[in-house]
Amino acid sequence: MTRRLRTSIPAFGLLAAVPLPWIANAYLVSIATIGLVTALLAISAQLVHTTGQAPLGQAGYLGVGAYTAALLASTTAGYGLVQVAAAAIAGAAAAGVTGLVAVRARGVTFLMITFACGDLLHVTALAATSITGGSEGILVPTRPPLPGTSDLAADGWIYLYVLTTTTVVCSAVWALRRSRWDLRLRAMADHEPRMRASGHPTGRYLWTAYTLAGAIAGIAGALLVTATHHISPADLGFAVSVVALSAAVLGIGTMPGAFLAALILVAARDWVGGYTGHGIAILGGLLIIAAALPRQRILQWRTR
Repeated sequence: MTRRLRTSIPAFGLLAAVPLPWIANAYLVSIATIGLVTALLAISAQLVHTTGQAPLGQAGYLGVGAYTAALLASTTAGYGLVQVAAAAIAGAAAAGVTGLVAVRARGVTFLMITFACGDLLHVTALAATSITGGSEGILVPTRPPLPGTSDLAADGWIYLYVLTTTTVVCSAVWALRRSRWDLRLRAMADHEPRMRASGHPTGRYLWTAYTLAGAIAGIAGALLVTATHHISPADLGFAVSVVALSAAVLGIGTMPGAFLAALILVAARDWVGGYTGHGIAILGGLLIIAAALPRQRILQWRTR
């Protein structure tokens, strides 16, 4: 694939996504909104995966951001973009603290530690009933994005708000992925011992990527609250982290690839599964097929 075509795909995708509320029914618009949130979570997982490590607890940081946004929504200052900013800070803080332990490990151990961190946050959300509402969760009131604007009540306006916020975040990550910092992350994935031998603090690089990924996951949580008006511990579950990591891996190292993979996985789970009644089974089958794909051949196709 040529470089010009790769850089034009996101622009064409955005142009195709904007008119969706005017050409699709409310059900498809709501699925597309959840797909955007999941795609942002996949971008979060892909940022860590750039270092060669696989995070399996990103749903936990999504939950931290979502509960932060939900609690803010009940206050007079809890405007939509305030929720997004607070959720990003909360997600980054949670990832930064747990990342101090996670970044000491590599490979399968890193995978299991991040899974444990996500599960710990999930259990905490279940136990802290006075704050989180326990297994029933919290109903979140509708809030305007900024003072003086209208509440986002219609599905179409919620979709456009989520699309806009996602585009801004992805644009920032896109710029970051073209910096020297991103080259260091990719070098870690290629040969971390050589990076350490040349004096690079690889642990610090991984911790920074992990913390930033937590901030992105927190933003995804705030957008999830805006989209569904509800948050519960189920949204912090293992299955959510699996979908995010799978989309990140299927994205073969590119942001548009991870984004598209997340949308396909959500569509298979919610849209196709809604007609057949077997959404989880369809999603599991897609993940098995993806795991069996010849990864080396796909990577060669990406670099053409």
